[in-house]
Amino acid sequence: MSEDDKLIDLNAERAKRVHELNDKRLNEVRQAFEQAMPLGKVKKKSKSKPKKR
Repeated sequence: MSEDDKLIDLNAERAKRVHELNDKRLNEVRQAFEQAMPLGKVKKKSKSKPKKR
């Protein structure tokens, strides 16, 4: 039983590692996209009365 405690689930560890790599790649792409096309601050529309003609 003591040996069973030391066993590592390789499939679970690999899945975690792949997930971390995918997150890292996603963050890199997101940062590159933000540099290429930065998101501007949202401008609030004024709620003025329409012009009378």
